[in-house]
Amino acid sequence: MKKILLGLFVLGITIPSFAQIVKTEKLSEVIVYATNYKYLNNVDTQEVASIPVEALQRKVAAYDIKNSDIYFDEYDFYEVAFYIPEGKILATYDKDGRIIRTAEKFKDINLPIGVKEAVLKRFPNWTITKDIYIVHFHEDKGVKKKYKLKLVNGDQVMRVKTDASGNFL
Repeated sequence: MKKILLGLFVLGITIPSFAQIVKTEKLSEVIVYATNYKYLNNVDTQEVASIPVEALQRKVAAYDIKNSDIYFDEYDFYEVAFYIPEGKILATYDKDGRIIRTAEKFKDINLPIGVKEAVLKRFPNWTITKDIYIVHFHEDKGVKKKYKLKLVNGDQVMRVKTDASGNFL
């Protein structure tokens, strides 16, 4: 009985010592790149944008078309729609997963300061009751941002359009 216990004790001490041997292996080089960085750089505003807008735009940029159910090698373009209660994005991807163009529409978001100041300066007694943010991104043409605003002053209602800088269209 003593020999069995002594044998188990010695075995229990020696087995973990063999587990401590670590083999070092050199791993191959990995290159990480962002596929849709152009899209994110163009649609990004320097100001605090609405959280749902940024979240949906990041989801569109991170979407992997190659791992989706609709992907087939024979198609050149794929149109995918993304929806949230505040808005929607229709994105067109090429067969490599890059965003070619988007059409985006959001309602009642946080307006840029330039737009707010331009409306306040031109229409001092008016309040913005509704706003629609429209973005058109194209890989070659860049991005176009437009705001459609509904202004109210008592019983009067006015609709105006501005760009991202606050210039009236």
